[in-house]
Amino acid sequence: MSDNLLEIENLRIALNGDPEQEVVKGLDMEIKPGQTMCLVGESGSGKSLTALATMGLLPKVLVPHAGSIRMKGEELLTATPQRLRKLRATAMSMIFQEPMTALNPVARVGAQIEEVLEFHSDMSQSQRKRRAMEMMEAVHLPDVDKMYRSFPHQLSGGQRQRIMIAMALIMRPQLLIADEPTTALDVTTQAQILSLIRELREEQGTAVMFITHDMGVVSEIAEDVTVLKLGEVMETQPLDQLLRHPQTDYTRDLLRSVPSHVPRAASPDSSEKVVLSTQSLCKTYGGSGFIFKSREVNAAQDVSLALQHGRTLGIVGESGSGKSTVARCIMRLIDPTSGQIMVGDEDIAQMHQRDLKARRRKIQIVFQDPMRSLNPRREIGESIIEGPLNFGVPRAKAVERARELLELVGLPASAVDRFPHQFSGGQRQRIAIARALAVDPDILVADEAVSALDVSVQAQVLDLLAELQKRLGLGILFITHDLGVAAQICDEVMVMQHGRVVEYGPAGRVLGDPREEYTKALISAAPGRHWDFANFRPFSESGRAATSAPPSA
Repeated sequence: MSDNLLEIENLRIALNGDPEQEVVKGLDMEIKPGQTMCLVGESGSGKSLTALATMGLLPKVLVPHAGSIRMKGEELLTATPQRLRKLRATAMSMIFQEPMTALNPVARVGAQIEEVLEFHSDMSQSQRKRRAMEMMEAVHLPDVDKMYRSFPHQLSGGQRQRIMIAMALIMRPQLLIADEPTTALDVTTQAQILSLIRELREEQGTAVMFITHDMGVVSEIAEDVTVLKLGEVMETQPLDQLLRHPQTDYTRDLLRSVPSHVPRAASPDSSEKVVLSTQSLCKTYGGSGFIFKSREVNAAQDVSLALQHGRTLGIVGESGSGKSTVARCIMRLIDPTSGQIMVGDEDIAQMHQRDLKARRRKIQIVFQDPMRSLNPRREIGESIIEGPLNFGVPRAKAVERARELLELVGLPASAVDRFPHQFSGGQRQRIAIARALAVDPDILVADEAVSALDVSVQAQVLDLLAELQKRLGLGILFITHDLGVAAQICDEVMVMQHGRVVEYGPAGRVLGDPREEYTKALISAAPGRHWDFANFRPFSESGRAATSAPPSA
């Protein structure tokens, strides 16, 4: 009898069971008790489908038509729904990628954790509550009494993810499946979640199937790695062996796409005038009320920055640091409380909305999620030409410009007649960039524009932005929590914490030789900072530290 906890053999999943439309093609994998196996690959590689098939949660249109999934020798593909329901939480459980969609928004999180115990144990209500609070403490949530009574929207992203981990582990399952659990989290929260999963695995002996596209995360948590591409296994190796000696071109390309934490050489100093600046910019929420005065929250305090023509200024920091607040104030999507916002020679900080229209041509924004910022009912051509039409450009000229822009961002001009859902995530982000460029702006604000993309697609979008900047002379304000991305695209970096600027200067100096303790803590928490992925070796063997800048910087 095998000593493996989970065995997947020749798994084949097809759309409507049609072998001609396979999305997982003969996958083989083994996980032993206490082992951490990472599944990596780009979107569409079959990572999440493998996890959902193991849990018995595949959509009905996706059918496993061949192969076997065995948990301690028990076949899962032919198990009854009742049996699978029994196995979930007790033998295997899953942490989903987005806790806000996995948690019930109208139920308190304590009750949601208790619900697992209610279905899978005979504990009394008081015992369930006590066990839930113990589990919340085990995942290092602060003030568990308050957390127990909170609703999901009252928690931070990292806290919601900890609630999901508590729910997944409360019945002490033998297998934990974590599907991209750290994708949208900032580096310090990400480091905490990875440490927590390692700690709980060691304490409870739980095996982990960890799904991610982030090779930095892989380097921090994996023992063994299975690389997938379009539903097929490219290779399976122990972590160190895979990072040092990848066996396939696909794995080598994945590793080379990981943004290095070594800051790139800075662009030549520009003699051009500053295209965007702020002076003592502040944004305060609350502090007023008809009867009771609400608590004031200083989302941005005395923020001063300057962006030159043809250069990139990065704003980095944890969630809640004020990065996006500053970006939205600059775009006048929200009104600043005080301070100046100079676009060229004009202060738009207190300008009336009707007077802002003409100025909006100079500054455009690319949001984090293009699927939410593009109208799903409109052809992408219509979305791209909307801005020019609002500024009086004839429709025929605007359509022709839209076709040119699509080719500029690497898409066919014929795509103007297609809808957003007909494109991949990376292609949609390219469309969002084309839409922003349609009114010929001087300034592009990118708010976490690559954070949800695969590393290879992320690298393509970053290369595209660099190319467009060189060709069009754009000034780019780049908001990100990924220090590797910041190191590869930014000329200057501003670090924010609790609404204040902590450190500001050339990227090579701020990221390569930080002066402030907070900046040092951010850098030390970044996953993959010790590996020189492009050269398949640790930085300790390449003769320089991960945070040292190249001489040209």
